Amino acid sequence: MAKILCVLYPDPEKGYPPHYARDSIPVIEGYANGQTAPTPKGPLGFLPGELIGCVSGELGLRSYLEKLGHELIVTSDKDGPNSEFEKHLPDAEIVISQPFWPAYLTPERIAKAKKLKLALTAGIGSDHVDLAAAAKAGVTVAEVTGSNSISVAEHVVMMVLSLVRNYLPSHEIAVRGGWDIADCVSRSYDLEGMHFGTIAAGRIGLAVLRRLKPFGVKLHYTDPYRLKPDVEQELGLTYHENAESLIKAVDIVNLQMPLYPSTEHFIDDRMLGLMRRGTYLINTARAKLVDRDAIVRALQSGQLAGYAGDVWFPQPAPADHPWRTMPFNGMTPHISGTSLSAQTRYAAGTLEILESYFDGTPIREEYLIVKAGSLAGTGASSYKLT
Repeated sequence: MAKILCVLYPDPEKGYPPHYARDSIPVIEGYANGQTAPTPKGPLGFLPGELIGCVSGELGLRSYLEKLGHELIVTSDKDGPNSEFEKHLPDAEIVISQPFWPAYLTPERIAKAKKLKLALTAGIGSDHVDLAAAAKAGVTVAEVTGSNSISVAEHVVMMVLSLVRNYLPSHEIAVRGGWDIADCVSRSYDLEGMHFGTIAAGRIGLAVLRRLKPFGVKLHYTDPYRLKPDVEQELGLTYHENAESLIKAVDIVNLQMPLYPSTEHFIDDRMLGLMRRGTYLINTARAKLVDRDAIVRALQSGQLAGYAGDVWFPQPAPADHPWRTMPFNGMTPHISGTSLSAQTRYAAGTLEILESYFDGTPIREEYLIVKAGSLAGTGASSYKLT
């Protein structure tokens, strides 16, 4: 019998289950790159569109795991030496976590988890796991690659429009009963004709570019792996050899790069100083890609016209985190990749990975991050161990 330790975000404040706004969601069978959506062999333990990413939702896994005789522990209590996570970690064979409410698997925690064999991310992004320590300990790391890429891309487009059109302050004026048109439009511009650049054009970055093309923006990108010429031509893309070149040329910068030690604080005072005055910065990748306080300073000085994202460090962010109150921000909790639609896919992918693990069959190559002591699958092209 295996112990599966699953860390999910807390239930809705008004109780679980919630009332749903819609009765169904569209069925997505595949992704733009040709990858199929998750295809578990067994039945799902939930109805598509249900809230399953929180504690009571349990990713719909309980029935499947208990029928096999395994023990499932689900908690949101993940931080500190006396947390439920720390209590059960030494006996856990599998740890499941989400980027939105990550259980940080540090080298110290991995050393404590003597029975740990699989660290599974329900979603995309495994940087809350120390990959070098996992590789050294022989722990397999996997995630549900592709499951919520479009969810995040849509969130980026929403944030771009919200900042450029000054939507959030204007909405607040309406809610308060005001009609202060001059105040609303004093920071409102058209997106049309602006230059938009994405640093990294993988699944999410490319999806953002495709969705912004109809807005009449001039599109730029930089990436270690240059896109095919036909894609560049289709989207009218300008390629930059490096991020410094890109940020000097655009009005809106989108971060989609992975986080590893060499990219931590990639956007700092120096990089912000290279941008045009009044640049907008979007970050739905990872908070530690930017220098937290440098962002605040740039907004206060006017170097940045706005900053929006849904990634923080740590997560959840403390109540006094300066990004909550800095000017011209469009921050949200980490929600971009956990819409009800996305939850259906990443929970199904989690089930698919568990089926492979317990059946002793190979986990899909695109789901693998670390295997047999080294980077593998998607991890080999997306992460570094140093």
